[in-house]
Amino acid sequence: MTPPTGPSALTAQQAADRLHELIVIDVRTPGEYASGHLPGAHNIPLDHLHAALPALEAAAGRGDLLVVCASGTRSTQACATLAAHGIAAATLTGGTRTWTRLGHDVHRPEGMRTAWAMERQVRLAAGSLVLAGIALGRRRPKARLLSAGVAGGLVFSALTDTCGMARVLARLPHNRPKVTDLKATLSALAG
Repeated sequence: MTPPTGPSALTAQQAADRLHELIVIDVRTPGEYASGHLPGAHNIPLDHLHAALPALEAAAGRGDLLVVCASGTRSTQACATLAAHGIAAATLTGGTRTWTRLGHDVHRPEGMRTAWAMERQVRLAAGSLVLAGIALGRRRPKARLLSAGVAGGLVFSALTDTCGMARVLARLPHNRPKVTDLKATLSALAG
């Protein structure tokens, strides 16, 4: 395989100018996707990317891929995975947060449930676990280890720019794609 060529990142304005010619892949969870995504974006959650490689390779043969997430972190990871498989893709700098902050249009599918953004879900889970560890630690001192473990995980997450808690939360039912939705997306991309 030859290494991919082309830009590895597009600003929100560059993406908006080329949106009509880009194939947009949103790697957030289905709930995040439902909360607002770039017009025409296809939802393939990051943890399903490997299964989607054949469809993405076919799509890349028809046009340039733009990979999107909330901030740019997950889309950068997805682009690295795609590049390792010889598939050229660019990430949206700043993700959908920057896209919406600059006033660009987002679509929200009717009838789809809206989940909190993954970052917000992580903050709720981490904060709840820390509080539980502190509260339980008043009666059972070893319960404080729960708070210490979460704190250590947050430090590790910041140092490595990864998030194990987000990976776990992405497996919850409200964050999982319906099999039929994912199959339809892959079928449309495979063309």
